[in-house]
Amino acid sequence: MSDSQTPKEGSAGSDDGPERPPRYEQVIRWAEYINTQPPEVWGPQQNAVVNGQIESAQAVDVSAEEKKRIREFADETLRAEGEINEENNSEE
Repeated sequence: MSDSQTPKEGSAGSDDGPERPPRYEQVIRWAEYINTQPPEVWGPQQNAVVNGQIESAQAVDVSAEEKKRIREFADETLRAEGEINEENNSEE
């Protein structure tokens, strides 16, 4: 799996059409939204999006090697954010 890259503006894969703003504008809108709303409002919304992404990913066939690489990346990211401890890492 390769890292995704933002397509160049005007290319076939870009999101610059009139019906859909570029991704960075959507990210900015989300950041503004969570700064104006309490976590009790946006938290469940974010969880629903993340859970939907997880369900979609689980529906795709992925090799054991790729699953391991994804798990290691997720654990590393969570550790960096202070959201995982060594007990969680030793469960597998």
